[in-house]
Amino acid sequence: MIIAVDGPAASGKGTIARALAKHYGLPHLDTGLLYRAVALTVMRLGLDPAVEADAVAACDFDDRLLADPALRGDDVGQTASIVSAHPLVRSSLLQRQRRFAAQPGGAVLDGRDIGTVIAPQADAKLFVKAAAQVRARRRHAELQAAGATIGFDKVLEDIRARDARDSERSAAPLVQAPDAAPLDTGALTIAEAVARAIEMVEAQAARRRGNPPPPAG
Repeated sequence: MIIAVDGPAASGKGTIARALAKHYGLPHLDTGLLYRAVALTVMRLGLDPAVEADAVAACDFDDRLLADPALRGDDVGQTASIVSAHPLVRSSLLQRQRRFAAQPGGAVLDGRDIGTVIAPQADAKLFVKAAAQVRARRRHAELQAAGATIGFDKVLEDIRARDARDSERSAAPLVQAPDAAPLDTGALTIAEAVARAIEMVEAQAARRRGNPPPPAG
């Protein structure tokens, strides 16, 4: 079974995707890490993330980089949003993601174009969302816990800027796939969001098998 989990920054899609992978015993790929790896490589080489050729040159990174804690930095996330807008960068990373999705038994992938580009054939698709203010509060709390001193207004500004870049880029923009189930996590606890996500996956999988979905709850 292939499960596609898409959504904007700090919506909770990564947490939900990891929980789904654990629940179903499937491998999980946070595709955002691929773009963060490109971003980190660009930064370490002193290249310009806004220049497509520079970003493409950073796509040939070693897979071991995906375990680097530096990938989680907010500055890397901002740079990743810039490099991910380049069509040639997305093309360079496309097959790596599709191979992961196509492995025997299936997989769970989360990102921004999984259900629309990477795995449009996915057995279940979720679009995880929350209001920008809610997502900014989550990200601000994470940064404070990590010792950062950035203000909430700056975090909100960055969230909105990333939303705009992700939604307005020409290559694989962030959009909800027509057959994806929307999951608003704004008023949900993590446990509630995960439980709802499992219900949605079960319902979609049942429909694809031609069976009635299981009762909710």
